[in-house]
Amino acid sequence: MKKRYGKKVDLALNTWVKLARAFSSFNKRTTENIRSYGLTQPQFAVIEILGHLGPLKVGEICKKMLVTGGNMTLVLDNVEKLGLIERVHSKEDRRAILVRLTKEGQELFDRIFYSHAEYITQLMSVLTAQEQKTLGELLKKLGKAVAEDKRELKIS
Repeated sequence: MKKRYGKKVDLALNTWVKLARAFSSFNKRTTENIRSYGLTQPQFAVIEILGHLGPLKVGEICKKMLVTGGNMTLVLDNVEKLGLIERVHSKEDRRAILVRLTKEGQELFDRIFYSHAEYITQLMSVLTAQEQKTLGELLKKLGKAVAEDKRELKIS
């Protein structure tokens, strides 16, 4: 690697490019796998979250998916049209709307999730178990630090 901006900056840029390329490649392959089930990535994410956590409020789903509510209504409408989820009033708080899997949605989750998890396992198999653990810890550390960093970053 040619040094262009200084050792520290070059290292940060090089690492960022590798992270972005790895994410792009991994995301492309997993999105293709998800499409094989007839779902978009956001639709699959909703099914996966509800399949693992049970009924949730729309805001809770947004937090889990790291998205805002604007697009989520459309995603939920489309998953509902497929007959995979339903919206129901909470028994504890009638103002709150819960989203839950229908019987068909639960059956789909039960049928496809493990297969998708196995696919991801195959993609990750280029790394040892220890490498996967280390990578996970490093990505969590980076993600938390960036998310919590409220400093005004200088742009020269």
